[in-house]
Amino acid sequence: MDLLAGDLMALLDGKKTVDSVARYYFGSRPKFTGRHFESLGGGGDRPGVENEFTAEDLVAVSLLSVNIPGEAASEILETQSEELNGLLSRIPCGVTIWEAKPSVIDDKSSEAAFLWHKLVHIPGVAWVTANKLLARKRPHLLPVYDRVVKAALQPKKGDFWIPLRNSLLSNDGEAIARLEEIRVGAGLMEGHPLLRVLDVAVWMTSQP
Repeated sequence: MDLLAGDLMALLDGKKTVDSVARYYFGSRPKFTGRHFESLGGGGDRPGVENEFTAEDLVAVSLLSVNIPGEAASEILETQSEELNGLLSRIPCGVTIWEAKPSVIDDKSSEAAFLWHKLVHIPGVAWVTANKLLARKRPHLLPVYDRVVKAALQPKKGDFWIPLRNSLLSNDGEAIARLEEIRVGAGLMEGHPLLRVLDVAVWMTSQP
């Protein structure tokens, strides 16, 4: 079974991780703008907009220190919107990465992979930006994935979604249970995406 190269449980272990996630969302110094990423405007997967990229989604991505140039924004919201939104509508909403069939999150042949490739072929949209856009629209299914998370969990491999799913399900889902513990311990609401908890935990504990 293809698992993450990094030790996910080691990164999630200990009270320091819980404190780091709480500081990310509720700390006063510094204030992390990314704390609003998943909730801005009611969320990217809320009913009515779950199958279309909106200007709010682009603003939300900017809260994670990503800039989408004007021409790229126009491509996403206007020029290529019909095609991009069509692909997005074929990716299930409200399903977690560990509940989904592997075919739904296959890193090479899924609808999500096709949409990711469409996004990265837009000038000004790099792979990190594409991942953050997908995470905004499908927060329970597709993770935020940037250079920090990649270096910690999958430094020498391209695939991420399937290995992440497998790692979350391994050992009777101990990583999922641990993420739930972190969510509660950090004071986050029950519906807060566990994938986002994972991203924040790894990002905060992996900083130099």
